[in-house]
Amino acid sequence: MERSKKPSAIPVSPTIPTPEVSISADNSRVTAKLPTGESLEVLLYGATVISWKSANGKENLFLSSKAHLDGSKAVRGGIPLAFPVFGPPPKDHATSGLPQHGFARISRWEYLGKSSSESAPTPMNNGDASVKLDFGLSNDMLESIPSEWKSYQFGITYSITLNREDLETSFAIRNTGDKDWEFQTLFHTYLAVDDISHVSISGLEKSAYKDAVHGGRSAHASSSAITISSEVDRRYTADPSQSITVSEKGKPKYEITRDMLNDVVVWNPWDAKAKSMSDFGPEDGWKRMVCVEPGSVLQWNTLEAGDTWEGGQRIKAL
Repeated sequence: MERSKKPSAIPVSPTIPTPEVSISADNSRVTAKLPTGESLEVLLYGATVISWKSANGKENLFLSSKAHLDGSKAVRGGIPLAFPVFGPPPKDHATSGLPQHGFARISRWEYLGKSSSESAPTPMNNGDASVKLDFGLSNDMLESIPSEWKSYQFGITYSITLNREDLETSFAIRNTGDKDWEFQTLFHTYLAVDDISHVSISGLEKSAYKDAVHGGRSAHASSSAITISSEVDRRYTADPSQSITVSEKGKPKYEITRDMLNDVVVWNPWDAKAKSMSDFGPEDGWKRMVCVEPGSVLQWNTLEAGDTWEGGQRIKAL
């Protein structure tokens, strides 16, 4: 006997692909990959991003072929982190005695976990997904700090978010002690290019800068985009609301937006300086990279006891 009214089938939602995150067998690096193919690789040493690839496999970051990835020294390439000082520490400051660019890039960070978001594909698009990796560093994780910083307490959460079209890196720096302290910080981003002679950087026009190649003298950028034809090491002061575009042969390649980071360092060692660096390779690698480094480095930031400072960057591959 047939029923006049059969129960309707329960619809089954399609499985939504999710980002994959894995930790290497030696617990030295974390890798993330989106269902659409974008990927990210982070060393726990320095919490250094050493690879960021687009869905087509294109690498967006330059990594020296001679970079030390074994934790023996700071990584040459990717996105090393400067904290709590940028450059050589001044002799009359609490950071005196620290290594150049501080200890963040030469410390082993803790992987705190991941969070992700996904949306189902539709007839109009392939869906969307992102994954955020969090890393932590605190004063009690450091073996020794040869400066006044040994009496300071801090906790840092470093978040790296891989989206389909962009990469976000952000800091939440907390003063967990009872003493105020000063710091500088910067994302030392090495962007991959095909030929530095065809690269231009816009968004820093008419900005004031200090030229480290010429003794730190102060100057103002021209009204045209920056091009590079020799060693460059400039520290610009630029409104964070102004985006920065790196173009090659007139075609936009990367767009960088900043949050709470008033300074931007533009660096390329050119041939002679590159040859003097034992961990820089290949020999002509300087032709295939440019550093555009958002940070807060031209002045000191004071973080009062119990307070938190947050800042970050977003790099969109165009």
